[in-house]
Amino acid sequence: MFRPLSCLVAFLGLALMTITAPSPSAAAERARIEAFLNVTGFDVALDSIALSAKSAPRMLGLEAEDFGIEWTRMADDVFAPGVMRGLALDILEQTLDDDMLHVAVDFYSSDLGQKLVQAENTAHVTDDDIKADQGEQIVADLVRTGSPRLELFKRMSQAIGGAETAVRAMQEIQLRFLMSASAAGVVNLKVDADELRGRLKSQEGAMLRSVQKSGLAASALTYRDFTDEELTAYADALEGPEMRKVYELLNAVQYEITANRFEALAARMANLQPQQDL
Repeated sequence: MFRPLSCLVAFLGLALMTITAPSPSAAAERARIEAFLNVTGFDVALDSIALSAKSAPRMLGLEAEDFGIEWTRMADDVFAPGVMRGLALDILEQTLDDDMLHVAVDFYSSDLGQKLVQAENTAHVTDDDIKADQGEQIVADLVRTGSPRLELFKRMSQAIGGAETAVRAMQEIQLRFLMSASAAGVVNLKVDADELRGRLKSQEGAMLRSVQKSGLAASALTYRDFTDEELTAYADALEGPEMRKVYELLNAVQYEITANRFEALAARMANLQPQQDL
C-alpha cells in the first residue's frame, strides 16, 4: 500500500553521498533489492510518479500545452522509470536492512500479499477521475450499510503514515519545485522560501481533507474484491513494528524521488518556458 517524507531527506542525502563503485557483492545486493521492489510492488509505485508530472505546470498557474509539443517528451525523459528505479536502488542499498526486507517479502510473497500487489499495481495506473467517481460511490454504499471496511481502510492508511504524512510531503515537493523553478527563471516568485512555506501551510487543512477523501475513495475501489477478513489481515500486517519501519523508509524514498524529479523538471522547463509571476 503505497502513497505519492521530508523527515528522512537529510538521512537519504547522506546515504547517496556514501555510494561508491559497485563490487560483485554489491551487484548481488542490488539484485536482491530489485527483487524486493518487484515482490512488494514498489517498482510500479515508483513508475507511477511520472503521472504526477502533469501537475507541474498547474503549480505555476499554467497548462502543459503552454510549453509546446516538447513537454511530453521532456517529462517522459525526466520521469523515466529506469532513472527513478535507479535512484531508489541507490538509496535502498544503503538504508534497507535485512529485518525490514524479510518482513516485507514474507508478507507480500504470500498468496494474499500477491493478490494485494496485483490490485495495487492496477490502482497506480488507473485514472484519478475514475478512482474518485467509482470509489466515492463505493464509499457511499459502505456508509449506508454501516460496513466495517471504512475503519479498516483508515487503519491501513494510518499504519503507513496517514494523510498528514502525505500532506507534509506534498507541501515539501511543491516548495522544492517552485524554488527550483524560480532559480531556473521559469517563474518570478514574489515571496521567499519562508513566506512560500507559510502560504502552503495555510492551505494544509483543505489539502488534508482532500487527501483523506481521495485516499478513502481509492482504497474502496482498489480493495473492492477483498473480503473483510483479508483486509483485517492486511491491516494487522501493516501495523506490525517492522512493517511500519518499511513504510516509513519507502514513503521517504518515494517522496524524495518525486521531489528530486520535480526539481530536475523545473531546470529543464527553463528551455521551454513562458514566464509566470507568482
